[in-house]
Amino acid sequence: MDTLSVWRGTAPSPGFGMLSGDLSTDVLIIGGGITGVTLAVLLARAGRQVMLLEAHEIGSGSTGNSTGNLYETLAEGLSSVRSRWGVDMAREVLAVRRAAVEFIEQQARGVPDAAFRRCPLVRYALSPSHQAEVDKEFESLQAAGATVERSQQLPPGLPAAAGPVVMLANQAQMHPQGYLVHMAKQAAQAGASLHEHTRVLDIDTNARVVDTATGAVKYRELVMATHTPKGIRLVHNEMPVHREYGVALPLQAGHDIGPGIFWAEGDEGISVRTLDHGGQRFVVCVGQDHLPGAHNAKAALMAVEAAARRHFGEAEVAYRWSAQNYRGADSLPYIGRDKSGCFVATGFATDGLTWGTLAARMIADELQGGMHAFARHCKPTRLSPIKGGKALLQEAAVVTKALLKDYLTHRQEERLSSLAPGDSALVDAEGESCAAWRSPDGELFAVSSVCTHMGCKVHWNSVETSWDCPCHGSRFRPDGTVIEGPALKPLARKYPRSLEP
Repeated sequence: MDTLSVWRGTAPSPGFGMLSGDLSTDVLIIGGGITGVTLAVLLARAGRQVMLLEAHEIGSGSTGNSTGNLYETLAEGLSSVRSRWGVDMAREVLAVRRAAVEFIEQQARGVPDAAFRRCPLVRYALSPSHQAEVDKEFESLQAAGATVERSQQLPPGLPAAAGPVVMLANQAQMHPQGYLVHMAKQAAQAGASLHEHTRVLDIDTNARVVDTATGAVKYRELVMATHTPKGIRLVHNEMPVHREYGVALPLQAGHDIGPGIFWAEGDEGISVRTLDHGGQRFVVCVGQDHLPGAHNAKAALMAVEAAARRHFGEAEVAYRWSAQNYRGADSLPYIGRDKSGCFVATGFATDGLTWGTLAARMIADELQGGMHAFARHCKPTRLSPIKGGKALLQEAAVVTKALLKDYLTHRQEERLSSLAPGDSALVDAEGESCAAWRSPDGELFAVSSVCTHMGCKVHWNSVETSWDCPCHGSRFRPDGTVIEGPALKPLARKYPRSLEP
């Protein structure tokens, strides 16, 4: 199944070359999403020597698979910050996120591909049982000084509201891939060196050297703008991992809802917005939040598609995709130096465009000898067992359950020879279990079923033909190559046998 997002399908190609040869740099950034690219712009403009390495293409991770929505509140609700940290922290969160959106607006001004526009954010409940959450969010926003009001009306065509809706004024939307490609070009013009299709294979923080297949880079400062840090780090045990699904279809006459961010809260809740591109208008629907590797990906995607068709007509779906997010245990992200001395930026949940922009500005400040006022709240070395205790316990339970289920109770009797085209399974091959998939044209791939990050068993993702780890979100192609997540090493090839000695 083709899983290209509407953003990547309607934006210009970045077009940066691979790394070639051994080089050195002042600041090395791993990751070509909004955090890494924005940081490259800021540092290059300040005269620092900067290099950025992206394993795939600029924007191919969470940024190019996001919603493109920008807002000062949080997707899980500002009430989560207020309940854990108090109203003063809620005010700070609104202020720094509002400033990040204003920064994006400044960078996007006069850039048609960025498609920046101001709009309201509307949050409402699909059922009476979820109305209390919406009411609580209104109270938290009001207490923190946001420009918020209640309304009884929604644009026609949206899923019906069960009660009063919350309207947060002066939020924003953009074309995230169009914006990112523009920013990448700005970074290059300012002197940064950007390299696509350059996967990091090993990181030696003692020698300050990063290895890739086409060269090594010696650095003075390292920033992991990879959505979740590479390697084994304490912060991984604090962040529940989730995956959401999105579709975009042409908006038919009579279904126009106008500009806005529309969040329908409930068991079948979805996020809805529109996109104008090339004379055509699309409606974008995102939903079905699940743990990676622990759900039926195809069923989740089809549920979002069914909801989109139900409310916006039977037009052919033009784009389908999904994206992963990592959530901070105490509702705040992790930004700054970790114990290894590297900079990390993670725990953004589904608020990454705004948090990522703030992270770039915070890290740039510190690398320039300053310290952003919000940085004290986001230290990656913090541990908040009281404020984040529930999330920490949930993440530990997910890992423990995955290990016990797959190592102690999971049994498969399939053999490689029994796999039909399109089938996948954990199968027995020469006395050991491996993760196998036979492509529709009959080619067989079999790799180790053990994630190279921390040893959990991988599970098949039928939508994106990948092996996903339910513990910390590492994802691998059928041939074992790393797609995303904290894993650095690929799954060992079992069949066809690797040609390496």
